[in-house]
Amino acid sequence: MSLLIKRHIAPVLVLFLTFALSAQDKGSVTFEVQVSKDKLGINERLRVNFTMNKDGDDFTPPDFKGFRVLMGPSQAISSSWRNGVRSYSKTYSYTLAPTAQGKFNIKQASIVIDGETYKSLSKQIEVTAAVDRPNGQMTVDDVADKSLHLVAEVSQTRPFLNEAISVVYKLYVSPSVSVSNYRALDNPKYNNFWSQDIPVSRLNAQNGTYKGKQYRYVVLKRVVLYPQKTGKLEIEPLSLDVTVDVPTNKRDFFGGRIYSQTNKTVSAGKRTINVKALPLEGKPADFSGAVGNFGFSVTSSKTSLNASESLQAKVEVSGKGNLKLFQLPELNLPSSLEVYEPEFKEKVRTTLSGMTGKVSNSYTIVPSFKGKYPISNISFSYFDPKTEKYHSLSSKDILINVKEGPKDTSVGSLGQMGTNKQTVVSKGDRFNFIKLNSKLSTIGANYFFGSTRFYLWLVLPLLMIPLSIFFGKKREAMASDIVGNKIKRANKLARRYLSTAKKALGDKEAFYISLEKALHNYLKAKLKIETSEFSKDKISTLLIEKQVDTETKDEFIDLLKNCEMARYSPFSNVQM
Repeated sequence: MSLLIKRHIAPVLVLFLTFALSAQDKGSVTFEVQVSKDKLGINERLRVNFTMNKDGDDFTPPDFKGFRVLMGPSQAISSSWRNGVRSYSKTYSYTLAPTAQGKFNIKQASIVIDGETYKSLSKQIEVTAAVDRPNGQMTVDDVADKSLHLVAEVSQTRPFLNEAISVVYKLYVSPSVSVSNYRALDNPKYNNFWSQDIPVSRLNAQNGTYKGKQYRYVVLKRVVLYPQKTGKLEIEPLSLDVTVDVPTNKRDFFGGRIYSQTNKTVSAGKRTINVKALPLEGKPADFSGAVGNFGFSVTSSKTSLNASESLQAKVEVSGKGNLKLFQLPELNLPSSLEVYEPEFKEKVRTTLSGMTGKVSNSYTIVPSFKGKYPISNISFSYFDPKTEKYHSLSSKDILINVKEGPKDTSVGSLGQMGTNKQTVVSKGDRFNFIKLNSKLSTIGANYFFGSTRFYLWLVLPLLMIPLSIFFGKKREAMASDIVGNKIKRANKLARRYLSTAKKALGDKEAFYISLEKALHNYLKAKLKIETSEFSKDKISTLLIEKQVDTETKDEFIDLLKNCEMARYSPFSNVQM
């Protein structure tokens, strides 16, 4: 009997303990708010921690009315086992700065744990007037505030349109603290500027002064900008989250100073650039937007050759300025010369002072007949922002002497093209008279019932059943092919943007934006790329990873560069 009772009681006890433990587990969830102080001065900092003893989801902080969030949320997780019992803690931390004096409530925060929503209690904080404290009583955050500054140094704030300016971002750090890490929070996008980053290979600390005090600084970012619009343009701020090690008055066992670590958000602030328009007075008719100081030349690889041989004529601009942002002048060639599309080449280096180097168009020219052909002089105009004047440069006349070859009677002296008519020759029976004698035959009576068409229309509905089932399954398979559908959509978008570009001929901005979008969507379709933000460096890396041959990669990148250049230079409708 006792054995029977034990057999029944044991499962009941296990079941009861299970329910008790689960109920205890569920009831033991805590979600609390802790503040570093209930009363503080307006020049002090407040730390707020939201702590829970079980992991949760969908954490929603309060709005922190009356305070500005300097840092957060930062997470800290602690988990340990002791005597078979697990201890867990998760904390969301914020560092706040008061924006006004008065009494403010830190309202409830919420989090979902095991499917249930838990809320913290609200806390009342009193903000008083600024507190005077000796330097020795300053908090870690106060020391970090005074020891860290991010500055954007702009080379000039009143440039001309398309004149280069540089922006250098420097982080100034007081010798009394050290920086162990930093990360960018907001990167400027430089709207209405053509921009080129100059990579910083190493962070070298240098000595300098900031507002009359000695600091150490590092250059974090360098960029060259060419304004593409006149008027007031804003450079967006660069913001960083910096981890600062601040020394305290405490010492360790060996007498070494103990450091306290804190995070600080620093920003370079917005900078306004007043871009001046180029003067209208003295502006040449052939000015194509070149700004800087340039040299100009037109050269030919040969001046004497035989018919059917080729020569290279090069139009080249060299110097310092916006070399990638204007259009090279075109050669004036006799119409009797066979000329191929020019090959564009650039050898440009970008430094803090702007672009330097040269750009050129190389024309391949093939004369077909004997004679003398002139390459007339052409001119190139640019604006020099230092002298604030326009300059025009002209090339020399070049005479091409074709010594051997057939004579073209339709061409006058010096390559003047005359009238050239060709006789139409009829070959074979391409043009014949219409035959008048036709052979006609009587068409017999046509009955529908009992004919082949009658039975075909009778059987056709039955044949449609398996066909509809087959195509239905095919449609379902196509609908479930997510990757394939994305590729098709990207292909359609590429075609649509190409069509939009064609319709936008004459509207430069719309034309080249549509063309760039078409190229990007084509790239997505071909390589199954899900990236929404493209840069030429990113595209080049992706094409190398996909093992695309170098020639194709370079052509694609060159096409994107041409689109980019064209958006900022005056292209004609024919070229578009």
